[in-house]
Amino acid sequence: MQISVLGGGLVGSAIVKDLAQTPDFSVTVIDRNPDVVQQLMAEAKVQGCVADLNALDNFSELLADADLVVCAVPGFMGFSTLKKVVAAGKNVIDISFFAEDPFLLDELAQRQGVTAVVDCGVAPGLSNILLGDLAQRLDLVERYECYVGGLPEMRRWPFEYKAVFSPLDVLEEYIRPARFVECGRKAVRPALSDIELRDFPHIGSLEAFNTDGLRTLMRTMQIPFMKEKTLRYPGHASLMAALRESGFLDKRAVEVEGVRVAPIQLTAKLLFDRWRLQPGERDLTVMQVVVEGIEAGQSVRYIYDLFDRYDDATGVTSMARTTGYTCTAVVRLVASGAFRRIGICAPEFVGQTPGCCEAILNDLAARGVRLEGQRAVAVSGHRDAMSPLKPEYTK
Repeated sequence: MQISVLGGGLVGSAIVKDLAQTPDFSVTVIDRNPDVVQQLMAEAKVQGCVADLNALDNFSELLADADLVVCAVPGFMGFSTLKKVVAAGKNVIDISFFAEDPFLLDELAQRQGVTAVVDCGVAPGLSNILLGDLAQRLDLVERYECYVGGLPEMRRWPFEYKAVFSPLDVLEEYIRPARFVECGRKAVRPALSDIELRDFPHIGSLEAFNTDGLRTLMRTMQIPFMKEKTLRYPGHASLMAALRESGFLDKRAVEVEGVRVAPIQLTAKLLFDRWRLQPGERDLTVMQVVVEGIEAGQSVRYIYDLFDRYDDATGVTSMARTTGYTCTAVVRLVASGAFRRIGICAPEFVGQTPGCCEAILNDLAARGVRLEGQRAVAVSGHRDAMSPLKPEYTK
């Protein structure tokens, strides 16, 4: 099978290398940076193509030989890139975190007979897949919560943060209004709001704050309480809120000594070097998914905890591992025909398909990315002790 990966960045490169190890796949990486393409060709058994995706009106010629496409471009160009891939009639797995509604492309995808899985990272992505699986197994889902963040192993003043994907995409999360569901009604709060401290296994206390992470779940799941919050070391949210309120994250250009510049572009440029992992620095990924509902007449709570570290053996960041390997697991499901739904497919659709969630968790575990899962049952209004889930779900 011929697979083309659009984008060879921090996460895209991990996807390329992982797919290249699958014997039945022939992988081509496409990036506008020739150095990125050459490096990946040197590190993995892949083909390379240098192309500026923004400069192409359509991808018919570029993707002529592709059986399946992975879209791993920055968020600002994600929607337009996905549209061109779908228009070319190619099945696609997308990890770009764009602001537009992906279902605007559903009619096109249906017409083209294309399977297009969007938001296929760690969260959104793996979190949605877990919810989709539980939604099929429970009689009723009453609450969904997701807490997730990528963090540096070592805290360094002033930001105590390192961006392991596009810094501009991170800043977008801090300005995009956060949507959630409360008492069955959709609500909107500012990003970085409702800061709370929460304790997590293996790391301790982190701050959680609102970001727009529910995305497709707002449309696909009828659950009365749903929210997602981003995790950082305590103090980060207030610092970024101060930058936002001071205008440093504005997209409207301002004039400085005769030169017009968008503040957010300048801020991203200044922060990029400060947020880049330096030699010897390591990152972590922390995620907790909480699902409550009714199962066999009992009130139950499922909790999945993910704690993942930078891989010293391969030099792959934890965020690239958790995001990229979720994506490649879904690639293998689509390639094998195990998931074949036509149209724009939210990752929860993958989780709702029998056998897919278990296959993805086993795929991740084989790459050292493991979840700890527990289940509790309410007894006389109280929860009993948490009991572990299947062994393959746990460390």
